[in-house]
Amino acid sequence: MRMKQLLATILIGTTAAFASTAALAMDVTGAGSTFAYPIYAKWAEMYKKTSGNGLNYQSIGSGAGIKQIKAKTVDFGASDMPLSVEELNEAGLMQFPTIMGGVVTIVNLDGIAPGQLKLTGPVLADIYLGKVTKWNAPEIAALNPGVKLPAEDITVVHRADGSGTSFLFTNYLSQTNAEFKSKVGAGTAVKWAVGVGGKGNDGVAANVQRIKGAIGYVEWAYSKKNKLAHTQLKNHDGNYLQPGDEAFKAAAANADWAKAPGFGVVLTDQPGKAAWPIVGATFALMHKQQANAAKGKEVLSFFDYAFKNGTAAAAELDYVPMPVAVVKEVEAAWKANLKDTSGKSIW
Repeated sequence: MRMKQLLATILIGTTAAFASTAALAMDVTGAGSTFAYPIYAKWAEMYKKTSGNGLNYQSIGSGAGIKQIKAKTVDFGASDMPLSVEELNEAGLMQFPTIMGGVVTIVNLDGIAPGQLKLTGPVLADIYLGKVTKWNAPEIAALNPGVKLPAEDITVVHRADGSGTSFLFTNYLSQTNAEFKSKVGAGTAVKWAVGVGGKGNDGVAANVQRIKGAIGYVEWAYSKKNKLAHTQLKNHDGNYLQPGDEAFKAAAANADWAKAPGFGVVLTDQPGKAAWPIVGATFALMHKQQANAAKGKEVLSFFDYAFKNGTAAAAELDYVPMPVAVVKEVEAAWKANLKDTSGKSIW
């Protein structure tokens, strides 16, 4: 199935792994991150095989997912931007990481092979500021000696919706380019200096495929599935890297989840010679007080299954599974924070 079709609202059967006796089928709902959609869909497909329970997940972007969980219209939200402890407390939410992955830059350039073009954070930021406007500009040519760059205009493509992928991308550019930080900054929704918008990772991918000379940013699985030409990026330690599982793992290795309030770790521009520069986690958001304890427990059962049985599937899609030690911390946080209306833990 093509990614454009996949990114519609899905209804995938899941199972209540916690149930020791037969129960009526129960659907749970989630909404948010398109970054995590490919692996969530795969996990749900796997989970389907042992029950008729359903997971109805709307891949609508992190910003919309945050709004929906705050409005209590879904059982969990999904965001690639961790919320602050203050925002979590104000909304009565807890968050926990579910998966990690990488964001890559993609281009539509004749004569340039996938992974051939080299870019740096500062130059990429200048492209998104509208300062570098031609593919054969001196700033790009200096990074790519011997590469025949086309003398065509650069069309910048960015997200049009509230996006955790945008948060990771703009967070990285803000760390590597002071002007970008001051003029645009980091966030799920920013005021872009130039460019055309696309809704979701699939919308950005579609625009880059359609427009000659375009550049965009997407989660790595979207680039691979759509056969888009990615670029190399220069990392924190000065090495040009190709994206992939090992480079994402190298960046994720620096995470100290235990010390981060609310598990709020951001993994952009991490040190390490093999660390990909734009890596992040997707966080599930749930209300601490669960009005429907059975549905809340079913959400946790889905993620418990995914943590323990979904690592191979995650690796196939070049995501980075949460380490076992972190899963234990997450599940301890479930027990401590997620309660029914009587104050009893649902896990």
